[in-house]
Amino acid sequence: MVLLRGVFRFSCFFLLIFVVCCSPPEDHIKCSSKNTDCTITNSYGIFPDRSTCRAAEVAYPSTEEELISIVAKATENKRKMKVATRYSHSIPKLVCPDGEDGLLISTKYLNHALKIDVEAMTITVESGVTLRQLINEAAKAELVLPYAPYWWGLTIGGLLSTGAHGSTLRDKGSAVHDYLTELRIVSPGGAEDGYAKVWELKDGDQDFNAAKVSLGVLGVISQVTLKLQPMFKRSITYLKKNDSDLGDMVTSFGNEHEFADITWYPSQRKAVYRIDDRVYTNTDGHGNGLYDFTPFRATASVELGIVRTTEEVQESLSDATGKCLGVETVILALETTAYGLSNNGILFTGYPVIGYHNRFQASGTCLDSLDDALITACAWDPRVKGEFFHQTTFSVGLSVAKSFIQDVQKLIELEPKAMCGVELYNGILMRYVKASSAYLGKQEDAIDFDITYYRSKDPLTPRLFEDILEEVEQLALFKYGALPHWGKNRNVAFDGVINKYKNAKEFLKVKKVYDPLGLFSSEWTDQVLGLKNSVIIDKEGCALEGLCICSQDIHCAPKKGYYCSPGKVYKDARVCARVTSKMNICEEEQWGSQDFTFGGIKI
Repeated sequence: MVLLRGVFRFSCFFLLIFVVCCSPPEDHIKCSSKNTDCTITNSYGIFPDRSTCRAAEVAYPSTEEELISIVAKATENKRKMKVATRYSHSIPKLVCPDGEDGLLISTKYLNHALKIDVEAMTITVESGVTLRQLINEAAKAELVLPYAPYWWGLTIGGLLSTGAHGSTLRDKGSAVHDYLTELRIVSPGGAEDGYAKVWELKDGDQDFNAAKVSLGVLGVISQVTLKLQPMFKRSITYLKKNDSDLGDMVTSFGNEHEFADITWYPSQRKAVYRIDDRVYTNTDGHGNGLYDFTPFRATASVELGIVRTTEEVQESLSDATGKCLGVETVILALETTAYGLSNNGILFTGYPVIGYHNRFQASGTCLDSLDDALITACAWDPRVKGEFFHQTTFSVGLSVAKSFIQDVQKLIELEPKAMCGVELYNGILMRYVKASSAYLGKQEDAIDFDITYYRSKDPLTPRLFEDILEEVEQLALFKYGALPHWGKNRNVAFDGVINKYKNAKEFLKVKKVYDPLGLFSSEWTDQVLGLKNSVIIDKEGCALEGLCICSQDIHCAPKKGYYCSPGKVYKDARVCARVTSKMNICEEEQWGSQDFTFGGIKI
């Protein structure tokens, strides 16, 4: 089965070089009667707590005037509102209004590029414009957004609201919001305002740093203006090395290369370094490289089904060896296809790959295609049997990154095969971020760890090496004070998180002014912002889904041999570990009477 999976994936990677058709994602908003009685989900078809989000109605403004009218009417009726983006890529419940009477405001048709000022090197777009649209529009004027996320299906409003970023330690850093120069937000208003107010903010204004990363709780971003740079070329080379010196290399490598990132395969003891720098525009006059990241391309639904079925069988049999063998094939396929790079837009002929920045910035061709009746799809499309996963993504300060990496390596020494499941999802992506002036932005220069891993369709079924992944998560969040990515993660990452932001009180003051009735807030955002009780959900099996940190065996899966246990390296961690005999290791006689607190949870 492992060999079949590997051969199939390997052959499909080559096939996908030439695939041009795919079924694009379906609309994540579904209504039973035109635009009323609606449900909304994310692009993965499920939220961390597996709940269904409902709304009474959805509105699709196509101009700012229509948007103002929609917000005014809802405000007058004191109706809850939430903003929905084109593809809804945020994993947490940022898009869910409270109850079933709320209003969804989709930015799907607020998708126009409004102005490019070549002299000032700025671009003004509506918030529903996708990253791909922005990149293409800027390139027409021979301008570029210097740094950006790698997935081009994000909308500008969505990526700003969640602090999405690329990878660099240069200039202002890799977060798009730090290249904002102006933005307009439509928020609730009083009767004297006609029940809607348009806030026009510029860099340097008092509220600007609150609006740059807002989680959607200040209102609807209508328009933004971003600072661009003249077009330039980049040179990219991937280099695989042993990870024994990764902790020593992590900071220096980020400082040496402008667009550096690292893909880490801990169980393979390997790290792939992306040596990526801007070069003179006349470098390699014929260099017309393209980056079309292989896992973001259309994938045959048959292949997706085989891969998922194999993974489910391996999980049921606790077949760690099978997973590790599969990783070798995945890595080989990615290396052979140069991770999606080509020297001329078609073929890879060798490193370095040189090309214009706009052709390297981001990719996502599984979105950009005609419907082929689901013969192919994006790998995570919930309409097919494909990838179904958790994502744990956090930024660890560069000052402690070496220690964090070494702690993870200690875990791997104890459980050498523990990360093979993560490596099947292309390893741990490590990207560089800088401290931001945004109140809810990064608080220090850091490196972001993006970890994707298997999720069972059954919420009460534990994963293979459940305890190791939970310990890595708690190591980062609690021992090293990591910040979670606002658009990813499970609930545990957000518990008490607001206390990690030094300007949190300033953000909440602005929120109170912009939306005094909390019409754009929900129970979930209030919990995350510390305005209501915790995001933790205490129930059977809650730790398996990242809804809680275990303090009782029932939070794990005792009937399947998983009990709440201390960590192997980080002893303060509380994880669901597989044990050979029943042990109530949460009792005082084993751990003593000491209380432990994680992000505001006393256990």
